[in-house]
Amino acid sequence: APSPSSGAQREAVAPARGRVLVVDDEELIRDLVDAMLGGKHDVTTLSDAREALERLRGGERFDVIFCDLNMPDMTGMELHAELVHAAPDAASRIVFLTGGATSSSAQAFLNGIDNSCVDKPFTRASLTAIVAERVRG
Repeated sequence: APSPSSGAQREAVAPARGRVLVVDDEELIRDLVDAMLGGKHDVTTLSDAREALERLRGGERFDVIFCDLNMPDMTGMELHAELVHAAPDAASRIVFLTGGATSSSAQAFLNGIDNSCVDKPFTRASLTAIVAERVRG
């Protein structure tokens, strides 16, 4: 029979389930991230940064928040700025998704913050690694 400790060791290496929020106005991107991460993590997708702001301000917690930089109505930059005051912990958990070529103001914004940034198109491996790191941390 296996020793009791082998079960405990197996438990330690099993990746923890994380809570992931995806904020992107493109349905394709939301569906893609959900397909890449949904099997291992609990993924919530929103098309509207204002709704994300309300939920995060209301105390909803996520390990990682993947957020598009450029969205109509409210940008990822504006969401981050609001969260810095309303929910600083949530602001620190944002990982921005960018279409690569960003405006000079967006580039200056990214250079001025500690948050990570992932260029589209991204890979399952890159997203999985980010979530695993945040869930462990």
